[in-house]
Order: sequence, then structure tokens, then C-alpha cells
Amino acid sequence: MNSEFHIAVHSLVFLAYLPSRMASSELLASNICTNPVRIRKVMNLLKAAGLVDVQKGTGGGYILRGNPRQITLGSIYRLTSAGSLVSDWRSGDPTMDCIVASQIGQVMSHIFEGAEEQFERHLDQYTIQDLLNQMQMNKRN
Repeated sequence: MNSEFHIAVHSLVFLAYLPSRMASSELLASNICTNPVRIRKVMNLLKAAGLVDVQKGTGGGYILRGNPRQITLGSIYRLTSAGSLVSDWRSGDPTMDCIVASQIGQVMSHIFEGAEEQFERHLDQYTIQDLLNQMQMNKRN
């Protein structure tokens, strides 16, 4: 999994948490512990997907557009990291006479594709609001 997924989830949870629901890339970067350039790159993906809006100018920033109860981690994963579990590289060579060398790549690809599908379904069970609720519950305990 790449860092864009983590940045996107953190950003959306933070925006859902903020009373004003708006944050600059600098504020997000400070909260996420990364630099604003990385934030802007990920936020552009989220904007293109309709999950955030951008208010330009002094006092501007990113605003959560979607409902945190409807934004799933699976949708964010598909947007930022789809295919992360499936490697482009394969061991072996399909043209070799050896059954292992000629078939291991295909067999492993099938396994990883299944794992990717299950992982996405698992992430679809959680929303941005679920994460925020869990954090608030943890704070009380």
C-alpha cells in the first residue's frame, strides 16, 4: 500500500473532525507530518473524485464535500492504491519446460488478485465516520 492512501484517509478524517470543516494544505501537512506538496497531490485526487472542494484565496483550504458516513476506505483505496497487492514482476518464465517456472507467475497472480478483491471488500466496511467515531471513543476510554 502506498502513502497516498494513508494521507487521503488522514486528511478526510481530519476534515470531518474540524468544526469549520476547512483546512489549508499547511495545516493538513502539519497534522499528517508530511510536506504540503504531498498533501496537495493527494488532495487533487480527492477533488477530482468529488470528495473535497477547494476554496482559494486568503483563508482558503480544503473542505470535505462528501458525507463521512458514505465515504468508504475501499473507495479511497481504489482511488489511491488499487492494485497494490498485485505485483507487476513475476518469477519464472512461462516458456520454460519446468511446471513450476512456467506456471508460478500465473498461479500467484490469481492468488494476489483474489486477495486484492477481499481487501477492498474489507475496506468497504469502514467509513470515514467510523474511524472518527473510533477515535472519539478511544479518547473517552
